[in-house]
Amino acid sequence: MRISTLLNYANDPKESAKQAKALESAGVDMIWVPEAYGFDAVSLLGYLAAETETVGLGSGILNTYSRTPAALAQTAASLDSLSGGRFTLGLGASGPQVIEGFHGIPYSMPLTRLKEVMEICRMAWKREPLTYNGKVFDLPLPAEQGTGLGKPLKIINRMLRDDIPIYVASLGAKSVEETAASANGWLPFMVFPERMGTVWGDSIKAGMERRDPSLGDFDVVAGGLVAIGDDAEQYRDMARPMAALYIGGMGAKGKNFYNDLCCQYGFPDEASAVQEAYLDGRRDEAMAALPDELIEKSNMCGDEAYVKDRLAAYKEAGVTSLNVTPIGGDPATILGRLRELAEHI
Repeated sequence: MRISTLLNYANDPKESAKQAKALESAGVDMIWVPEAYGFDAVSLLGYLAAETETVGLGSGILNTYSRTPAALAQTAASLDSLSGGRFTLGLGASGPQVIEGFHGIPYSMPLTRLKEVMEICRMAWKREPLTYNGKVFDLPLPAEQGTGLGKPLKIINRMLRDDIPIYVASLGAKSVEETAASANGWLPFMVFPERMGTVWGDSIKAGMERRDPSLGDFDVVAGGLVAIGDDAEQYRDMARPMAALYIGGMGAKGKNFYNDLCCQYGFPDEASAVQEAYLDGRRDEAMAALPDELIEKSNMCGDEAYVKDRLAAYKEAGVTSLNVTPIGGDPATILGRLRELAEHI
């Protein structure tokens, strides 16, 4: 399995570059930079492209609403060129709280939009004139919607690669099916390996049945916190604040994808309790209400024998790349050791 990790976009960029170099030296395969509603990911990715040499760089993720498909294609092409062909375009629909609240754009047709964005990006990278008639996007814009002066244009620059990998963050059944059918890789969140098949097995199978073979292998990227050592169990609870935020507060009642996932894993009562407490401002209670089993199994914190067992569980579930956050020590050292352990699974 490949090893990847997230870099915090809020860090000082020089410190991020120093950390990226150390991770690169430790043999980490990929560094993802998130965006959310903080600093943009693209600026830091460009900086890291100049400061590193071999490690892969990915956007983890750029949403499909706040940039046009052509702008996403331009961005990916630029970062791929700057990095010497090391960039992966991570995309996702985000959610209505961010898209409508932060960007002021209606959260409509997320799956259709994602599919059309991928198709338009791939057209742009092959330097095809952007003529597209979809349910969300029309290129050029029809005359009745604008001035009528739009022309089918192709990207000016020559691509370093015309098949830049696209990875998608998806959770819903139809979205995961489309990810398996159309994307190079999948970025699921809060993965419980032993229950992945129950939640997503049918969707993955359906998507793979109509997958274009030219896309190559389907890379499943998942993980959580990782700490390795005799006293590493103590770090599991560090996963609770983020899990409570997503399960409890990342969406309203009845419109929270992460809460739905917790229910699908078999914890509906706990999911409800977490959301009730979190939305009421009782954050500590929300964290305490999280199922211990979910926190344990969606992270890898324990001695080496325990971590090996968890690595085997991820592999058995179909995970091909581990995306983990090291805690309890030097990140490069932890990930270097994890890579060694993974090589023997």
